[in-house]
Amino acid sequence: METSTEGAAAGCGGDGAPVAGPAADEYPAGADSTAAVVEAGEGAATAGGMVVRSAIAPASLSPSRASDFMQCPLLYRFRVIDRLPEKPSAAATKGTLVHAVLERLFDAPAAERTAPRAKSLIPGQWDRLRESRPEVVELFADDPEGERLATWLGEAERLVERWFGLEDPTRLEPAERELFVEAELDSGLRLRGIIDRVDVAPTGEVRIVDYKTGKAPRPEYSEGALFQMKFYALVVWRLKNVIPRRLQLVYLGSGDVLTYDPVLADLERVERKLLALWEAIREATETGVWRPRPTKLCGWCDHQAHCPEFGGTPPPYPLPVRAGESGAGPQGRMGPD
Repeated sequence: METSTEGAAAGCGGDGAPVAGPAADEYPAGADSTAAVVEAGEGAATAGGMVVRSAIAPASLSPSRASDFMQCPLLYRFRVIDRLPEKPSAAATKGTLVHAVLERLFDAPAAERTAPRAKSLIPGQWDRLRESRPEVVELFADDPEGERLATWLGEAERLVERWFGLEDPTRLEPAERELFVEAELDSGLRLRGIIDRVDVAPTGEVRIVDYKTGKAPRPEYSEGALFQMKFYALVVWRLKNVIPRRLQLVYLGSGDVLTYDPVLADLERVERKLLALWEAIREATETGVWRPRPTKLCGWCDHQAHCPEFGGTPPPYPLPVRAGESGAGPQGRMGPD
C-alpha cells in the first residue's frame, strides 16, 4: 500500500488525510534507498574532529517518495535525506489498521469471511500495531477515559464493514497480499513498493488492488490517484513481462471503486516520467537546491519550523555527494524483502 499522488504534499496522504512520514505499511524499514545520509562510518569523513555527512545520490523510488518530490521537493528532502521526525497521524494509523484487518481476513476460509469476523479482528490488530509502532500510542495520550479511542476504533469498524458492500471476500482468493515488489530498469533506477492485493484469474489475467480509507478523488484528480497503481503495473510488467489486466482502487471512505485497464503505452509513459523525476532528484541531491512548493496542505506539515515558507531554516545540507549503489542485488523481486 502506498499513498497516492493527490494530496501527498506537505504531509498529506492520497486519501486527503495528513500522514506521518512514509506510509506505515509502505514496505520494510530501510527498503527505500532513494537518497540517504551517511554518518560516521561507511562513506563518511572527518574534518577537525567533525563528522562530514554525505548525501547519497538516489538509487530507488517508491510511489510515496516519488509523490513527495513531485508535490514538494523540500518535503522529500526533509523525509528522505534529513529524516526529520514526524508525529503519527490518526488518519494514517487508522488506514494501517484497516489494511491489516483486510489482509488477515483472508487467512480464514472463504465462508467465514464475514463483516462480523472482520470487525472482531480490529482489537487484536490494534494491539499488534501498538507493539510494532509504540509511537502511535501518543495519538490517545490525552484520552484517559478512552472516549476518543473508542470513537476512532468505531470509525475503523465502519470502514471495514463498508468494504463488504464493494467486494465479496467469499468469492476472492488473492494470489498475493501485501506483496513487496522491486524491479531495476535499464537505466539502473530501482522501483519498489508494496501492493495491497494481487488477484490472478484462472485465465492468468492479473488485477492489482489497493485499499484507500479516504474518499475517492474528484474526476479531475483521478489521474493523480492512478499514478501509484500504474507505478505498480510498471514494476510487475518489468518483472513478469505481464501487463496487469486491471488496476483497482477501493475507496472505503466514500464507498467508491475506481478501475483502470492499462495498456503498454501507459506503462512506457510512466517509466519516462519516473526517469525524468529521478534525474530531477539527482540534480537536487547534487546541488542542494530543494525548492518548497507551498499548497493548502502545508497546514498539516510537521516541518514548518524548518521551511522557508514559514520563516524556518532547513538543516545544514550534507555534502559532499557520493554515488548511490545500484545493481547490488538481484534484478528484481516479488515477495518478502
